[in-house]
Parts: sequence; structure tokens; C-alpha cells
Amino acid sequence: MEFLEFPKLARLHRECLITEKIDGTNACVVVDEAGQVAAQSRNRLLIHESDPYGFALWVERHKDTLRDVLGSGHHFGEWWGSGIQRKYGLVDGHKRFSLFNVVRWAETSFSALGGVVATVPLLYRGPFTTDAAHAATAGLVEGGSRAAPGFMKPEGIVVFHIAGNVGFKATIERDEERKGQRP
Repeated sequence: MEFLEFPKLARLHRECLITEKIDGTNACVVVDEAGQVAAQSRNRLLIHESDPYGFALWVERHKDTLRDVLGSGHHFGEWWGSGIQRKYGLVDGHKRFSLFNVVRWAETSFSALGGVVATVPLLYRGPFTTDAAHAATAGLVEGGSRAAPGFMKPEGIVVFHIAGNVGFKATIERDEERKGQRP
């Protein structure tokens, strides 16, 4: 007979981060201990020939800055802009990479990140409440994207529950579709 411990449960009303969910493609800059820099998608390492959105080429062009600024590790974010999903009003091949780890990079300016990387916009940091999630979403509906000011069709929010180490997404269009379906 094997004993299997029940996992600990995180307390719900602990700190969370609510960020803007950007509609692009999941991407990652990888910097290994030897200083080699690579690009990856959600599912695989990327090479120029098999990268439909150009992230691998962008990483190659900025590898020295990315290595110096980000340091070793896997740096996950969203690759977005011209030609990718909602495009956010960006044209002429203009794309951006926004890091998900707003806690690590919160106090770092765009210029301090080499002028090539930003973070996803932080909309709220505090105890988890559904009211905070609704307020963050309402702010995007009323004011538009914080990642691309003036773009009035943002995708939604991501709630990262720190104690639970888990993220949840809520998209504006899906929430609008579900209104009236709730009991």
C-alpha cells in the first residue's frame, strides 16, 4: 500500500496580479549559462525557416541586448503586432515582445530593458477578488488597450494567483457572449 499525500491548498484571497492579455503568440527568449540565445514558441525551439511570425529573426537581431538585459533563463512573453492576431493597429511589420514576469521587471523601464522589450501592462496588484478582475476588464473595455494606447478592442485579462502559482484568463468577447447565460 502506498501513501499519497493530499496536496496543500492555496488560500484564495491572497495576492494576485492582473495584467492585460495581449492577443499575439506565446514566445520565449532563452539565454543559457554559456550566453547562447535562442527563440522558442509554446511548443518548440524556433529557427528562421520555420517561424511564421519572425520571432526567431528578431531574437537573432537583438541577441546581444537580450543576453545583457535579461540574463540567463527562460523569459516568457507575448510576440504581437503587425500580422499577428489582432495586430493592435501596428503596421509595416512592426511587432513587440512583452514579458509576462511583471514582478521581476516591474521597476525596470523600457529603456533599461534595452529599448527592445517591455512587460505586459500590470492593471492590478493586491488581494484576489472577482471585483478586482471585473474592474480591470471594465477599464480595458472603457479605455482600450494599455499595451497599445488607442486600440479599442483589447483581448482581456490574465489573473495570476501568486500563492496558488496559477494563472487564469478572461477574454472580453467571451465574457460578453456569456452574459445572460448565467443562472
